This record gives sequence, structure tokens and C-alpha cells, in this order.
Amino acid sequence: MKYENTFKAIDQILWKEQGCGSELDYLEQKSWMLFLKYLDDLETEREDEAELEGKTYKRLVSGFYRWSQWATPKKRDPQTGKMVLDTVNAMSGDDLVEFVDQKLFPYLKDFQNTATQTDSLEYKIGEIFGELHNKIRSGFNMREIINMIDELHFQSAEDKHEMTVLYESNIQRMGNAGRNGGEYYTPRPLIRSIIKVVDPR
Repeated sequence: MKYENTFKAIDQILWKEQGCGSELDYLEQKSWMLFLKYLDDLETEREDEAELEGKTYKRLVSGFYRWSQWATPKKRDPQTGKMVLDTVNAMSGDDLVEFVDQKLFPYLKDFQNTATQTDSLEYKIGEIFGELHNKIRSGFNMREIINMIDELHFQSAEDKHEMTVLYESNIQRMGNAGRNGGEYYTPRPLIRSIIKVVDPR
């Protein structure tokens, strides 16, 4: 239910966005943020595993372009000791939209040029972000959505199952609503990238 409630809350925010006119737009805009959050969590996990084995893991998305850096920088709360959003350094408003449009998306799109193999995850990410466009024009709305997505976690099989079921129901709802969005399917490059990241056995 946590994913369903979060998705509904995000849709309510996207409904206010002029650039998002259909449920297809809602799903597309949620998807790119969910993907970057998931990828950052996965790469952090792989980095930790490599460190325990005395190895080095090279991140695909590095530096300030990591979700945990640009989207949700954290600091330790002196009272609770917990890591919380660093509201001073977390971008919002026009600064956030400008960063996403002019720096983040071009950086990810360029993976097509820097990847050594066309079947690599790096290349697929470049393909995806070469086709996508950020349609969220309010950086305040984007900040609110980012904060919600950052609360989600995808480690357990139960979490992944809930996300899959919810994603499929969103697509079905688009078709049942009679919108042309129901004609669309998840782009093949995105499917291949997800499979490569999840690495199902």
C-alpha cells in the first residue's frame, strides 16, 4: 500500500503541471525519478559489497549526478542522530528544474557516447534519457515528488512485487480510461536496462 499511496499523491501533484496532460505523462515522469533512485540504491549496495571484498566498484552515475547528491543531500540531525534532508543544500524551485534540464539529462544522455558497448547498461541509460524529457516545470512540485520517492525502498522481493503490480495497473488504467496512452508500452531500452539492473535468476 505504501507505493500505491505514494503514487496517488505524486499523481495529484503532477495533475497541477501544465506539461503533464495525461496518465501517460504521470507514469513517464514518475518512472525516470524512480529509476534514478533505484539505481543509486543499487550502486551503493554494490559499492559496499565490493569494499567488504577488498575490491573497487566503479559507479555508472558518479559525483553530484548521484540521486543522493543532487536530489536528496542528507545531514545528521543533532537531536535524533538520524540522517535527514539537508534543506539548505537541497535544490528547489527554478534551480532544481534548471539542473535537471541543463545538466542531469544531458549528462545521462551522453552515456550513449561514453559507453564502450551498445548492449551495456550505461548505453541503455543514455538511450532512455536521450528520448525522455522532463515535463515538470515547477521545481517546488519536483522537490515534493523527489522527497516522496526518496522514502521508497526496493530491496526486498515484496517491495519489488508491489512496485511491479502497481506499475502494471497504472498502464491498464490508462487503457481502460479510453486515452491513447493505453497504446503505449514500456520502451524496449528501458525494459532491457531494468532486467540488467535487477539481474533476475
